[in-house]
Amino acid sequence: MGRIFCIANQKGGVGKTTTAISLADGFAKSSAKTLLIDFDPQCNATSGLRMQPLGSSPYVKTGENCPPLRDSVVPSGMHNLDVLPGSRNIAEVDVLLRSRPEEAEKILRQIRETAGAYDFVLFDCPPSLGHLTQLALFASAEVLIPMQCEYYAMEGLTHMGAMVKKVAAQKPEDLAFAGILLTMYDAGWELTHEVDREVRNYFGENVFDIVIPRDAAVSEAQAHGMPVMDYSPRSRAARAYIELCMDILDRRTVI
Repeated sequence: MGRIFCIANQKGGVGKTTTAISLADGFAKSSAKTLLIDFDPQCNATSGLRMQPLGSSPYVKTGENCPPLRDSVVPSGMHNLDVLPGSRNIAEVDVLLRSRPEEAEKILRQIRETAGAYDFVLFDCPPSLGHLTQLALFASAEVLIPMQCEYYAMEGLTHMGAMVKKVAAQKPEDLAFAGILLTMYDAGWELTHEVDREVRNYFGENVFDIVIPRDAAVSEAQAHGMPVMDYSPRSRAARAYIELCMDILDRRTVI
């Protein structure tokens, strides 16, 4: 099985979806067979590639004649990149697992069977520490946490780190820290540098040297339903994500 990444942060608006799409696009461009799984009820990773959400969640279907999860996977239209689209009803999984936590293993089995055909799998998670994020962490081998350079984001990072360590302690397989990624980085703001220093002082080598700059090209790419590396390959954000794709292949620090 290839490498499975969970892109997660309990805070919204920190660049999770942009990072998930950009990494998936970058890995696919490196000739690796890649799957992007949209685990967020907002379905932004799905619409961000000009695709339609699924009508119902494929994770809670039951019965002997139920189609396998891989049947819900669709080609993105880009070479080597497939997508398991999101569903507005994926919150049903949260409801299901609250009442029947034993169902988690069945869903994980479906995900692992589907992921086995790929070199890279990336989960775009919702902005919460609920069952969906926990399920993605259990299914993954590595977690990457995008973080906007603001103090409120730092507070949420502590809770996210605690959740990751909790899941890591329960997993039979190792859960590795791909790293913390500083996003929407504005070098002209003193606050950006203050947050950068504090995060690096506390988390050390678990923070990527590469930062993702604040760049209008990212918003424009989202509006066009394209990865920023395809929409504006010479933009600052695109260059940063290309560097991140190259760097992340060499980083693997076990929590």
